[in-house]
Amino acid sequence: MSSTPNRRQALKFLGAPIMLPLSGMAATSMLTACGSGGDDSPAPAPKPAPTFTSASFAAMAAPTLADPAGMAKTLVASTLDVTLSDASKQSFKLAYQPFFMTGDLVPDGKGGTVLAGAYVDINGKPIMDTTVAGKERQFFSDAPDGTSLLSLPNPTVTGLKGKAVFAVVQFEYTTWAQDGKTDMYGKLPSPIAVLTLDQDQSTGKLSLVKYHNVDTSSAHGLWITCGSSLSPWGTHLSSEEYEPDAFTIASNTMFKAYSKNLFGDENKANPYHYGHLPEVTVNPDGTGTIKKHYCLGRISHELIQVMPDNRTALMGDDATNGGFFMFVADKEKDLSSGSLYVAKFGAGFSLDPAAAGAPISWIKLGSATSAEIEALANTLKPTDIMDVATTDPKDASFTKIWFSGKVQWVRVKAGMDKAAAFLETHRYAALKGASMAFTKMEGTTVNAKDKIAYSALQNIQSSMVKGNAAYNEAYGVGVDKALNAGGVFAHTLSTGQKDTAGAAISSDWVPSLTRALLVGEDIAADTLGNTGHPDKVANPDNLKFSEKLRTLFIGEDSSQHVNNFVWAYNVDTKQLSRLVSMPAGAEATGLGVVDDLNGWTYITSNFQHPGDWGSIHGVVKGTLEPLINTNYKNRFGACVGYLTSEATSLKLNKV
Repeated sequence: MSSTPNRRQALKFLGAPIMLPLSGMAATSMLTACGSGGDDSPAPAPKPAPTFTSASFAAMAAPTLADPAGMAKTLVASTLDVTLSDASKQSFKLAYQPFFMTGDLVPDGKGGTVLAGAYVDINGKPIMDTTVAGKERQFFSDAPDGTSLLSLPNPTVTGLKGKAVFAVVQFEYTTWAQDGKTDMYGKLPSPIAVLTLDQDQSTGKLSLVKYHNVDTSSAHGLWITCGSSLSPWGTHLSSEEYEPDAFTIASNTMFKAYSKNLFGDENKANPYHYGHLPEVTVNPDGTGTIKKHYCLGRISHELIQVMPDNRTALMGDDATNGGFFMFVADKEKDLSSGSLYVAKFGAGFSLDPAAAGAPISWIKLGSATSAEIEALANTLKPTDIMDVATTDPKDASFTKIWFSGKVQWVRVKAGMDKAAAFLETHRYAALKGASMAFTKMEGTTVNAKDKIAYSALQNIQSSMVKGNAAYNEAYGVGVDKALNAGGVFAHTLSTGQKDTAGAAISSDWVPSLTRALLVGEDIAADTLGNTGHPDKVANPDNLKFSEKLRTLFIGEDSSQHVNNFVWAYNVDTKQLSRLVSMPAGAEATGLGVVDDLNGWTYITSNFQHPGDWGSIHGVVKGTLEPLINTNYKNRFGACVGYLTSEATSLKLNKV
């Protein structure tokens, strides 16, 4: 944002995205011969234009209280350096360009405006915040998250000066009601919107011209939509995080409030309709439609990544006693039916990047269609599916498992294995012997060239630490000491894999080995308050990989960094570079990278809940709180946007 704390000024940004050389371009002129004697020999061939070779990012320093305005905004002081085939270099100073701040009135494409990030009920009616008498207003989110940027072959949006580009943006939750006392987490149905953006063909700048709220009623509304990805076929793959436990739903006051806000009835929402994978398709007119897939497991969906085969999907599971899941679709570009697997890890799991790693085998949980699992969700109660005990029933027909950090004993009812696999996935996977040991496995992405997938572990604690009450040695994943700062792990992708029953897995993109790639470092609080080393990744969350840049982008959701960062890690040079610093107390979200969108390269980046003060902010809060309040609507606003170059980009030749 702008160096001034004035919000109106903070939204004024100029610049153009980075245009990388992406395809061939002929020379624009030819050399001609000259001289006496009528020499008609052919002109020398034009010199080929230099082509893209590599890119690297020059890191920015972490902000300090010497620059309080910098700590209270989205600060970008990094550069992208491009090397060409003739050894010449181009350098781009990066900047941040928002599309909007939540709570802004933005164009609806019909000559009117709509409230960005606003909440509506199942009938599309505004959900009102009435916690301050005389200041009633529609709820809007302070937590934009997953974002997909895409184009369509034949858009029908009119009135654009350049080309139509679309973005899908989902809003995870809102933190507080406007009284500042009423906790609203998980109590409102998550909105999701399609943005129509006008792409300037001379600069690549994207400007918002239409904001469309997607009608989610056909999907029973959405529950805590967190990270997302763009499918290889151009749809937005959303997520529903922290699936509500159907066995304790009667005492779940958060879910009752969610149901009341969505349906007007605190008992109407069905917990089995949530914890799934929604998919949004953008229409040529800038609207969108949604469907929810019920056959990818009911887990804490964080960020799915579909492999280049258009069938294999790897899934993070943002839970305590979470697992590593894989889905193999029956058909390409269609997630409505397929087989669900969960990983079992062998010996060798380590936080040391130099270690050989741990082998992965896969337990098949079942095969199903989305339609049949939705039908089961519509009709079954949890006690129809399995028995669950929280104290030892002294009955050999029960199996002891670890669920959400605690011990339980479970038994599947006769004929209910399919329902258990897809609606009680965490419990069923543990019962089947999966490595349900992870703590907050977040985003997943893929490096297709090297056939490596990456997963973020926000924390390595609790169920991953030997001797902890949530730890089970049989799960095969354990460390001697917690690493709260977490890390990023790399998975080797292999062909010819079989599941633990000996059946072939119909995919050439199956993780077979995992090892640590980058790990954070816990420290005693420094002078600013950081408890994670500020020059290392802490609590990684969003992950995206750029094939063109050979770079893994990492966004933080850190309670250990006073300011959360977005990092770039070059997988060839092993260079880690800090690209962006978010406002203090804000999480870095909405990370995405598109290598070629009408010839331009974009990195999307949002943030959520600025000024969400924690124990680490004691040193800075007094100084930064007034600035955060001014910049971001008293902490109720958060930005959706992208990284751009500070000045108009050079139009490099294309390879």
